[in-house]
Amino acid sequence: MIAKIFVTLKSGVLDPQGKTIHQALGSLGYDEVEGVRLGKYVLLHLKDKDPEKAKHRIEEMCHKLLANPVIEEYRFEIEEGA
Repeated sequence: MIAKIFVTLKSGVLDPQGKTIHQALGSLGYDEVEGVRLGKYVLLHLKDKDPEKAKHRIEEMCHKLLANPVIEEYRFEIEEGA
C-alpha cells in the first residue's frame, strides 16, 4: 500500500519561497503565472493492508510529524495493491 501525502501552507500564511519562485518565473517570461505556493510531497510505503487503519495512522503521522497543523494543511491518497 502506498500513501501520497501533500503538505501546503495554509492560505493566510506567507510563502517567501513561493514568492521568490513566482518572481523568477516572471523574469524568465512566464507572465501567465499569477502566484506560487510551495509545499512538500511525501511518499510512504506501508505494510498495512487495511485501508481504514492506514487512514487513521496516516492522519496521526501527519498531525504529529509530517505537517505543522498551525501553519500547514495536508491531504493524502492511498493506493492499494501497490
